Amino acid sequence: MRRFDGKRALVTGAASGIGRATVVRLVSEGAAVLAVDRDTEGLHKTMAAAEGLAGHAVPHTADVTDEVSVEGAVGAAVSTFGGLDVLVNVAGIHRATPIEDLTVDDLHALFSVNLVGTALFCRAAVPHLGEGGAVVNVASAAAIQGNPYMSAYSASKGAVLSFSRSLAAELVGRGIRVVPVCPGEVATPLTAGGAVPEHVDRSYFGRIRSLLGAATPEQIAGVLAFAASEDGGYVTGTELTVDGGSRT
Repeated sequence: MRRFDGKRALVTGAASGIGRATVVRLVSEGAAVLAVDRDTEGLHKTMAAAEGLAGHAVPHTADVTDEVSVEGAVGAAVSTFGGLDVLVNVAGIHRATPIEDLTVDDLHALFSVNLVGTALFCRAAVPHLGEGGAVVNVASAAAIQGNPYMSAYSASKGAVLSFSRSLAAELVGRGIRVVPVCPGEVATPLTAGGAVPEHVDRSYFGRIRSLLGAATPEQIAGVLAFAASEDGGYVTGTELTVDGGSRT
């Protein structure tokens, strides 16, 4: 399957997890991908994973919360590939914090990376996306389902979801689709790093596990690739929830 032959994409959060899997998936289908992350060492591993596939990937180190860095990343994609067709915003951070322990720094960090980073890349990339362009923003099932200790994280991902819906309405007249994707539990370094502190009550968590267990990054990458491809050409402004039946 070569749905991205001749397509040029930018993927954030590309150094590990869903981001790395997405770069590999798009490259395997023929895309030229600028892989963006602040983790340079992780990007090298992504390049190794994408080597020898149908398309090719180029690493680019950037901070999604910094306007100059974001503009530089989009500019690098356009200058390197001659344009841009697809933007996939995967970069994000995850924190599970009891409300009594929630700090202003936690709030600023979650919203700066998850919402502001997504919005900055959309702002920078949209002028380069022509008719048929696609933006795929990774939100979370936590944006539409209450989870304990994740009030701030859920709020930041809910903001990504709302932002994406409104942006889809704004861009539909320009032939650009915007698709928010809401993964549930995924086995990634991100979720491992956001583990619930040992001292909090974990008894609730068994009720929100998916029927199918945790997804692999590759399974989520497959959905992101669908959303960005012509196969997803009639999808815009509505979320694709990929939660393994956790709300069943």
